[in-house]
Amino acid sequence: MVEPARELGATRSKVAYYYDNDVGNFSYGFGHPMKPHRMRMAHSLILNYGLDKYMQILRPPRASRHQMTKFHTDEYIDFLSRVSPDNAQELTGDGTRYLIGEDCPAFDGLFEFCSISCGGSIAGANKLREGSADVVINWSGGLHHAKKREASGFCYTNDIVLAILELLRTYSRVLYIDIDVHHGDGVEEAFYTTDRVMTCSFHKFGDFFPGTGDVRDVGMKKGKSYAVNVPLRDGIDADAFASIFRPVIQHIMDWFRPAAVILQCGADSLAGDKLGCFNLSMRGHANCVEFVRSFGVPMMCVGGGGYTIRNVARTWTYETGLLLGKKLGADLPFNEYIQYFGPEYKLDVLPTSMDNLNTPEYLEGLRTRIIDNLRSMPFAPSVQMQHTPRASPFAGDDGALSEDEDSDLDERITQRLRDRHTQAFGDELSDDEDEPNVVAAYEADMAMMQAARPLPTPWAPMPMPMPMSGAPPPAMLPFPHA
Repeated sequence: MVEPARELGATRSKVAYYYDNDVGNFSYGFGHPMKPHRMRMAHSLILNYGLDKYMQILRPPRASRHQMTKFHTDEYIDFLSRVSPDNAQELTGDGTRYLIGEDCPAFDGLFEFCSISCGGSIAGANKLREGSADVVINWSGGLHHAKKREASGFCYTNDIVLAILELLRTYSRVLYIDIDVHHGDGVEEAFYTTDRVMTCSFHKFGDFFPGTGDVRDVGMKKGKSYAVNVPLRDGIDADAFASIFRPVIQHIMDWFRPAAVILQCGADSLAGDKLGCFNLSMRGHANCVEFVRSFGVPMMCVGGGGYTIRNVARTWTYETGLLLGKKLGADLPFNEYIQYFGPEYKLDVLPTSMDNLNTPEYLEGLRTRIIDNLRSMPFAPSVQMQHTPRASPFAGDDGALSEDEDSDLDERITQRLRDRHTQAFGDELSDDEDEPNVVAAYEADMAMMQAARPLPTPWAPMPMPMPMSGAPPPAMLPFPHA
């Protein structure tokens, strides 16, 4: 069993913290729940607690269009670079493409906002790859709903996917953990067919955005068993959350043995969040960060949701201190946003009296089912790898793409297709023996998507890291690009 590094607090981690002060200048519009200003509030608290003395604070370079198209399509990124409140109706076809619905408005400075979020996560991934930091923090990142060619759930570009793609150039296996109240659907979808990335999301499930993340959604093809979904009910508190978070993550660390971890610390799972329905205290939320860090694996923490912004700032400040091994005083220091934190002015988010609908029986059944499923995957899959140059492919504009690299992420894994895959190949998850020939239907859907895919562009091979010892490697799945 992989033991958490209990002495980690005694050995100071090298922490790099990414922040661009301009991120607080943007507004999704009057009345919109997403407030980029919360990052500025958190940063002010972090500085006034004196945490800047213990970590490297960096302003990340803005992500370029070329960098963003390592995952997103050229057309979509071109759209984001041109769209504004004045031309949005025309460019979106009256809201029928790219920005669908009212969640993702075309606000002034949209592309710059995306470049800040993605730039921090890409730079952080490179910092880990270089070995010049053990932990990186980008509270402006964590926008986990964005798809390859579509905005979703307040997220326009998926900085997490871009960071993982960068980490995979050096690390054989990457674990993504999501404790946002909403399912991390965009990241899961991007890596649904590979065994090099495991995604693990703890979220509210049911009649709740985005409506995905069933426990039966476990990945497809080479990625079967590498998507872990923990669907939770309203009102889960810190103790109940820990009772399922710790054993699931422990088993993943034991079996998958990730070389790097990205933890999405969405703060809408906190008690009292305007859009959330969980009941985590600040310390209950931070306990997840502490537990993941205790394994001593290179780690990136990113932000995400969180709509009661004073609690977002409190929690991300507390978690920054935790990652630095610093105990912070309960009384908030004076700062330029102190008026937001009244009347108590404390570094704490307390649970409310809401009912916890997650019974011990429900959580035990869920935990058993998830761990049984994890046991079906091979132990620590190894990957045939070659030398990787230190320079990132994101540094230039002449990215070389392979035909294979341009495939899987261009397939939008629809819920219908996931359901058919579960029925056709996941017999242990199906209770109905009278289903129609779902295997044939599944294969027909895959063939149709394959035929519809545009011809690939010319390519040159991309170098990969040094070989690893271990069992014979599985075939590497490609990581497609636009």
